[in-house]
Amino acid sequence: MPLPKPPTKRASRLDASEYATSLVPSKKKPALAALPEAPTPPAPAPVLSAVSAPPPAPTRPQRTAKALRAAEPAAPALVEARAPQVETAGARVAAKAPAAATPTRARAPKAAKTRPLGATKLFVLDTNVLMHDPMCLFRFEEHDIYLPMITLEELDGHKKGMTEVARNVRQVSRDLDALAASLKSSTLEEMAKGLPLDQTGHREAGGKLFFQTQLIDAPLPQGLPQGKADNQILGVVQALKAQQPEREVVLVSKDINMRIKARALGLPAEDYRNDKTLEDSDLLYTGVQALPADFWERHGKTMESWQQGGITFYRISGPLVPSLLVNELVYLEAPGTVPLYAKVTEITGKSAVLRTLKDYGHQKNAVWGISSRNREQNFALNLLMDPDVDFVTLTGTAGTGKTLMTLAAGLSQVLDERRYSEIIVTRVTVPVGEDIGFLPGTEEEKMGPWMGALDDNLEVLARGDSSAGEWGRAATNDLVRSKIKIKSLNFMRGRTFLNKFVIIDEAQNLTPKQMKTLITRAGPGTKIVCLGNLAQIDTPYLTEGSSGLTYAVDRFKGWAHSGHVTLARGERSRLADFASEVL
Repeated sequence: MPLPKPPTKRASRLDASEYATSLVPSKKKPALAALPEAPTPPAPAPVLSAVSAPPPAPTRPQRTAKALRAAEPAAPALVEARAPQVETAGARVAAKAPAAATPTRARAPKAAKTRPLGATKLFVLDTNVLMHDPMCLFRFEEHDIYLPMITLEELDGHKKGMTEVARNVRQVSRDLDALAASLKSSTLEEMAKGLPLDQTGHREAGGKLFFQTQLIDAPLPQGLPQGKADNQILGVVQALKAQQPEREVVLVSKDINMRIKARALGLPAEDYRNDKTLEDSDLLYTGVQALPADFWERHGKTMESWQQGGITFYRISGPLVPSLLVNELVYLEAPGTVPLYAKVTEITGKSAVLRTLKDYGHQKNAVWGISSRNREQNFALNLLMDPDVDFVTLTGTAGTGKTLMTLAAGLSQVLDERRYSEIIVTRVTVPVGEDIGFLPGTEEEKMGPWMGALDDNLEVLARGDSSAGEWGRAATNDLVRSKIKIKSLNFMRGRTFLNKFVIIDEAQNLTPKQMKTLITRAGPGTKIVCLGNLAQIDTPYLTEGSSGLTYAVDRFKGWAHSGHVTLARGERSRLADFASEVL
């Protein structure tokens, strides 16, 4: 259709009050009310006639919104800003108006966007997940949770006692009671709609909680006993999958055999992974970073250096700074040059400050007769002897010297420097093999068999002083014993340690909750050292990724008063080193 001839004079504009009754303007109004109103002739109907009535006379062609915009002169900026608004409104009305002259309806408000049912998953929780993590109900983000009735029955059977599992079950029961209390009525219809998980303040949970409110009869294979709780949960998952084929129904369980049976029946099953700090233990923060070989060439031009108290400081800026963390230990060993061993003490913007370390490998700097034999041991002794570092974690294989260096540093700062009043040693009492039963005696006597590593290391430290004689060594052992207290983990709740050097041995067997309980016991002037080998975890249902030691290392990295070192090389004996590699 050819365009009409351009008009001979300037077209008139519509005022907002004139089309507000019949047209709905767009949401975006670029300062329309602030624009000066152009004088309008008494008959401003040329544009509206395209919507409501045919043109009155063929002598004057009808001007559409596009024609009006094309007829506007290009100079005034006000017309250019208003033209798209008229075109949008006119085009929308012209598209919606029927051929007959009918009044234009206002646009209905937008309906709320609803996610399709298949977009969110339905997770059926096994009882052991609730026993393991009482906050697991709020860890599934926007997805929904389904609890079979047999799960609630099993929770009821484990709520009594003082164990960690019983405490977790009671916490889950309180959370479920709070969610159920948020309902307006306890009818089956309202329960079937689901309980919003964010009603108790956990805004990160966007899904709903569904209870099994009716009997589900799902046929299982003949080989599975119908009365067992695990098999009843599998039947519920199978029935839900049949009832909601458009939705993904997933069983979540910490029981490996339960997941195997589910997959054998063609049901999706997953492990509860929210408690894992890291999926792969190789990604754990090591606390040590090797500087590139061209470190001096790339950072030497903008580097500042100064000395204070016999310690050299370097302020660097460059591409290396974003990869550094506070209290991270760095080293540079190149052939033909003096090695650099330093610690990151400060990171400000795009610059970092490095402080050189004390060489504990030299005999004059020996700590209680113990000197470092490799680079990582030197790093560990620097952290253990630093009064500004309140929390130290040491990991490594058997024989790397974790307990020996920690005990030597503790005795040096308790007896020589008088920085701490005494040493407190504790560990979780998890046996490697079969339990030998109850132990007689007081708390320290009961903990004695668990502290064989302490006795072995004290023997090494006492043997170093050969000039004191037998009586002198006996007196030293009595003095050392008086400064070391052995405490059980079971009686730590509510305690506060003041000016103590606390050693948590075999920390890899602690859960994250137990680790938090111990670390929060620290009072003013207390230093806590956690030792452990992540390859030797004896606690059931605890892995390298979910261990409390891994949790502490990952959460404390980068804090100005904590440090971590992964000891790489064993120094116990050639037999122990070879066994760690080949066994």
